Formats: sequence, C-alpha cells, structure tokens
Amino acid sequence: MSKRSLLLEIGCEELPSSALKTLGEDLHRLVCNKLAELGLSHGNSYWYAAPRRLAVQIDELVEQGPDEKREALGPPLAQAKDDDGSWTRAAEGFAARQGLKPEDLQILDTPKGQRLGVEQVLPGAVTREALPKLVQECIQELPVAKRMRWGSSRLEFARPIHWLTLLFGEESDFGTVLGIAMGRTSRGHRFHAPDTISIPSADSYTQTLRDAHVVVDFAQRRETIRAQVQKAAEDQGATAVIDEALLDEVTSLVEWPVALLGGFDEDFLTVPAEALISSMQSHQKYFPVVDGNGKLLNHFITVSNIDSRDPGQVIAGNERVIRPRLADAAFFFKQDLGHSLESRVGKLDAVVYQKQLGSLGDRARRIERLAAQLANPLGADADIAARAGLLCKADLVSEMVLEFADLQGIAGAHYARHDGEADALASAIEEHYWPLQAGSPLPKEAVATAVALADRLDTLVGIFGIGQAPSGSRDPFALRRASIAVLRIMVEKDLPLDLRDCLELARGGFASIALDEAVVDTVLAYLLDRLPAFYEDQQVPVETVRAVRATGCTQPRDFHQRVLAVQEFRGQEEAEALAAANKRVGNILAKAKDFHDNIEVSDNLLQETQEKELFKVLSRVDQENKTDLDAGRYSEALLRLAALREPVDAFFDEVMVNVEDLSVRNNRLALLAKLRQQFLAVADISQLAG
Repeated sequence: MSKRSLLLEIGCEELPSSALKTLGEDLHRLVCNKLAELGLSHGNSYWYAAPRRLAVQIDELVEQGPDEKREALGPPLAQAKDDDGSWTRAAEGFAARQGLKPEDLQILDTPKGQRLGVEQVLPGAVTREALPKLVQECIQELPVAKRMRWGSSRLEFARPIHWLTLLFGEESDFGTVLGIAMGRTSRGHRFHAPDTISIPSADSYTQTLRDAHVVVDFAQRRETIRAQVQKAAEDQGATAVIDEALLDEVTSLVEWPVALLGGFDEDFLTVPAEALISSMQSHQKYFPVVDGNGKLLNHFITVSNIDSRDPGQVIAGNERVIRPRLADAAFFFKQDLGHSLESRVGKLDAVVYQKQLGSLGDRARRIERLAAQLANPLGADADIAARAGLLCKADLVSEMVLEFADLQGIAGAHYARHDGEADALASAIEEHYWPLQAGSPLPKEAVATAVALADRLDTLVGIFGIGQAPSGSRDPFALRRASIAVLRIMVEKDLPLDLRDCLELARGGFASIALDEAVVDTVLAYLLDRLPAFYEDQQVPVETVRAVRATGCTQPRDFHQRVLAVQEFRGQEEAEALAAANKRVGNILAKAKDFHDNIEVSDNLLQETQEKELFKVLSRVDQENKTDLDAGRYSEALLRLAALREPVDAFFDEVMVNVEDLSVRNNRLALLAKLRQQFLAVADISQLAG
C-alpha cells in the first residue's frame, strides 16, 4: 500500500506568545490521536509553531486503513423462526439493527450452537476522504483558553484564521472546512514575503517556508536565537544571560530571528543589576549581557523579526525605548534610598494581608516573633533573625517593588545594606522567599532559614486557622508550595526541628485572633500528606513513605533518615518475608481481645523450641538496636532485623499461638508484640507487604 506525507497548517493572526508552544503540541497530539482512531498508520510526526501558524507534518501516512472484519451474533437458530416458518421478532429486530433483511443473515457456528449472525468486512478509512472532517474536529477541539469569533462567521479559534493548508503528498483538492478553502496556499513572512506562496508538497513545507523567511520549526528557531544571542555577546567579549522562559517567549514572537546588540548609558549601572535585568527581560524581552565575573554591562541583545537593510536604525529604536524604562528604575531606586526599611514597616499596617488575619504589619510582627524562636535551634542570632523578620516585607511598599513586583526581597536586601544592617539580615530579606520554585536553591544562612520557615509557617497556620484550606485546584495563598518548601528546607538542610513544635510556636503568634482550635493538627496532617509528592521526585515508592508515616514521626530530618533506612532494607532478600510476617503479626494482635500490650514475655512459659529461639534472637537484636535507634542509625537497626527471618518463619510453621491455656497464649502474643515493636521502632514494615 502506497504512503504519502501529510501537512496541515492553520494560518492566522499572531497567536498569544504564552500559549504558542502548547498549542503546537496539542494540535500534533489531536491529529495523531484521530489518525489512530481511524486506523491510519504512519511514520514519524512533527509539530511546528510560529507566531502566525500552527502546523503538523506526518510522514508515510497510508492512503487507506486496513479492512475490519466484524462479526455480530443474533438469536439462536432455534429461536429465529416460528412454528409456521415466519421470522420471529427477535430475528427481525437483529436484522434491522444490522441494516439487513432476515433472509440476508448467515447461520454461524458458535461454541453454544448455531446462531443467526452476520460476518462483514468493513473497508478501512480512506485517508483523503477522512481529512476534511479530521481538520474540522482538530480546530474545534484544540484546547484554547480564550476563543475569538470574527466577522459574521460563527467559527471560533485562538485568533482569526486566514488560511488553511492541507496537502496529502502533492494532492491539495480537499474543499472547504468551516467556510475556509483548503489547499496548497500558505503565506510567508509578513514583511519579507507578504504575498501568498504555494507549497509544492508536504515534504517541501519547511524549506518552502524558510525560503519565505519563516523558520517554522519552534525548536530549531529557539536554538537559532540562542546561538545568535550568544554570538552577539561573545563578539563583545561578554556573556549573554539567557533565561529559558524568556527564550521560549521570544521564540514565540518572531518568525525570522535576527539578534542585535544595543547599549545604554553606563550611569544606569548604579541601579541594582536585578532591577535593570527585570526591566530588560520583563518589559522589553531583551537578553542582558554580563562580563566574565557576572557583572552586568551596559549592553543588551534584542531579537528582531526582520532582517533590516539598516540594522543600526533598529538598534537605535530599541535603545530609545529602553532608556525611559531604565530611567524609571533609576528614579524609583533613588527615591527609595531616601527612606529606611524600618521607616516603611509602619506603612505595612495600611496594607491588608487578609481581613481576618490583619495587615502586612501584623504579619511582619508575627514573623519577627517566630523567627527569633526558631533561631536558637538553627544556630542563628535571635536578635538578627527577629529584626530580619520584621523588615522582610518592608520593601513591598517601596516604589521599586510596586513597579517591579519580581524584585520583592531583592530590593529589600539592597536597601538593608544601604541602611547599614547586618549582612546576614540583608541576605535573609532576599532569601526568605527561597526556594522560589521546585528544585531552586534554598536559603543559605541560618538567619535566612529561620525567616523563611517563619514566613511559611505563619501563612499555613493563619490561613488554615480561618478555614481557607486549598480545595481542588484553588490555592490562592500557595499553601501547597509553602508546605513543600518547609519540608525541603527541614530535610535538605538537616534541621533539628519538629513540625508540631514549630506549628505550636506559630499558633502562639495569633493570640488575639480566633483560629480553629485544631489548626495545629490540621496543618500537621496537611504537611505530612505532602510527603509522598515530596519523595516522588526522588523515586521513593509511596509504600515506603506510608511505612514511616505510620510511626507518627513529625521531625522531617528524622523522617528522612527512616525513609532512607527503609529503602535500603527493601533491597534485602529477607525484606519481603519479614514484611509479610509483620503484617501477619499485626492481624493476630488486632484480633486478640483479651491481650494487653503491657504483658511481658515470661521465660518460664516458653514451651516450644521455636518460640524459645525467637525470643533469644529477638532479645539480642533488641539489646543491640537500642544504641543505634537512640543515635538515629536506622539502617543498621533495620538491617539487623534480617537475622529474625529464620526464627520467625520457624515460629509460624511450628507454634500455635491461640492455644487454650490463656497464660501460654498471652505469652506468645507478648512475644509477637515484642517482635512488632522492633519493626515499628523504625517504620511499619507491614506496609511494604504486597
């Protein structure tokens, strides 16, 4: 069967840059899924996306899908006709459902005897006939956040559609879809190739577009921009700062990228580099340039969408545009330096944080109190931690942060240093927002760590305390992110903190606010519920996390050590058998109504050799494990339990627990309780049993 390449291009007005890549991927997924539903096999497939187009190319697409053999069974032959030889209602109904007359049905042999039925061979889908409907469905089903309608048409899409290109090999006669003619006509670059262009075949698509000044492949265009930006900087003996999100956005804005180096007045470099970088990246979509030491230079790189005959004019235009933006940053910075951070704390009282929890000023004072309480166990200076907590939100009312919101913390750190505050305090103001996202750096110093934890614990206790827990996808106070941050900080920095103790301290800051009485337990459970997700990235199975969770451990550092120990234990040959035995022990003890855990094992009541041996080995392991457990050496303690496998197996093979003699029965139950206690000292190993 012959095969051909398929090309679908949706041409429209400029698509939103934030959604371009996702739209390209989604269109590709839709096309491939619909071809699969039709049984139309193909080779490699590709998606393309540029500001004015989305496209999908499919290699080696069959012209027709395979025939499908279909068998439908009706009533048994004996029930197909009446005594007078007429077709029964069952036979007629079955035939009607198949679109046939009863006499056209077949008699089929089945394991349950002969039945009326029909065997049909349905021809496979013809690709060229299926394409118009496929295109229409893909346009209608493409996930678009906000759809537009234009003209008198009821057609809706992300942006008005101006052309549809559909080629199957070289064939292009596919009629119209949603009132738009489909064919081989496309359009090139809006300025370099404004006239319509003809695509000879699906295979020639990317080259034809390149000849028309459109690099249609998103990934290729992205790497072209990266290479051009890097070279523009290297030509100046410098390095370009390439933010990956910005690179994606710029890639979504241009069809024919041309990187150009511009500059600005060196006087602007007196402004904090972060403010200048924020202005260049967020507002102008420029790439900043730094020297070999990472110091910002008075250059920037812009990516133009045209290959100008006079690039100097393009550069000059961008330099004129950036100058007032940098001037604004310089003005705000100068204005802010006229007021100390401490003087801004009072202004926080006028900013509502949450109507039931008070102002940002109230919140700052709670963080001040809590940071000081957390400082000592972290080895931080309590006075500096308290002051850092009080000042950490002060830059939110500065001119700079009001204009450049992404500079919160960064601006405050600069102002703190200008005010002569301790360096640890200044760093804490910036770093208490860390980690900014999954996998990003944690606060470095002890003071910053104390403030970072205080900030998030205050949020968790306060918001949960007024009944505003996250629900579904709604999490306006980012409590999930705050929870993961707390766990990451405590685990990765190996902090000697207990979650319950920390939450109790945070609860104390709301003495004048009515919070839910159970808020500490609620938030503690919420934090612990985040642990499976926290460990998922580390390839730790959820069963391991549950096993440790069952111990009631609330100290993240200790919890982590137990998780590592259980993971190591799971690799032992004896682990599965011991987990199953532990589960069995738990079931036996749960059913023992007259038994109490405080019953001690009596040597005199041990009768069978196997129970005596188990008690002997268990007593030795118990004694040897005490030191390791006290020191948190959980791996050593768990691995030592491997020695229990043989005596445990022998016990269950040879010893009956539920004997009539109550004293003997309770003694054996006490032995099993002692065994279970050993495993529970680290984790509930029974959770690992399949």
